[in-house]
Amino acid sequence: MRRASVTLAAVGLAFALGGTASGASGTGQDAAQSCGALKLSGSLPVPPAGMSVQQTVTVGEDCEPELGPVRYARASTAAKAPARGITAAATTGRQIRSWNEMFDCCNIRMTGLYSKADWSTADGRISKATTSATQEWNREPWNAGWSLKSADQKQDCAADCAVVNQEAHASFTYKGIFDLTGDWYANTHHSYVKLTGDAAPTCTFDVELKHTFVGWNWQRGCE
Repeated sequence: MRRASVTLAAVGLAFALGGTASGASGTGQDAAQSCGALKLSGSLPVPPAGMSVQQTVTVGEDCEPELGPVRYARASTAAKAPARGITAAATTGRQIRSWNEMFDCCNIRMTGLYSKADWSTADGRISKATTSATQEWNREPWNAGWSLKSADQKQDCAADCAVVNQEAHASFTYKGIFDLTGDWYANTHHSYVKLTGDAAPTCTFDVELKHTFVGWNWQRGCE
C-alpha cells in the first residue's frame, strides 16, 4: 500500500492506493484500467454565507489521484444534486450543507453522502444546533446497481456549546451490469463538519473505495 499527501493552501488531500487489481468474474470493466483500492481524505474551508466551495479529485491514467483546483461560486448556482438544494438559513443563525460524491468515468454519480447543519450563536457560543444527513445512489434497470448498506450520523452537542462536531457515514455496495457477483465494488463515505461560536466552521471528507478505475472522480464541497 502506497501513501502520500498533497497540500494546497488551506486544502489537504491524503490518499492510499492499492496495487492494480485483476478482473473479477462477472465484471464488465477492462481489468487493465482497474486501479485497485483507494482511500482519499481532505478538508475545505467553509466559504462565506451565500457562497459554495468545491473540489474534484480524479483517478488519472497512472492510477494516481489528480487534485483539481478549489473553486468558489455563488451557492444558488453551484448546487446541482437535489440534496444540495439551497434553503435560506434562519435569520438568527446559519446553515451549512456539504456533499461527498463518487462519479464514474462517464460522470454518472454512483454514490453520495450529504449533510446539513443549522446553528445559531450568542455571546460567542452556539446556542442551538441541529444536524442531519441523507444518502443517494445510482440504480440500474431490473432492480440492479448500487445499494445503501448502512448509514448513520451524530452530533456531540445540541445547545449552549462551545463547539459542535457532526459526523455522517454511509456504506454502499454494488451488484449490476458491471459486476454480477456483488463482490467487486464498495464505496464508503465519511463527512465531518465542525461548528464554532465565531462562525468559522470546517468541512472534512473521506472516501474508501474497494475498486476504482481510471477516470473515476471524487467531488466534494460545502456551502
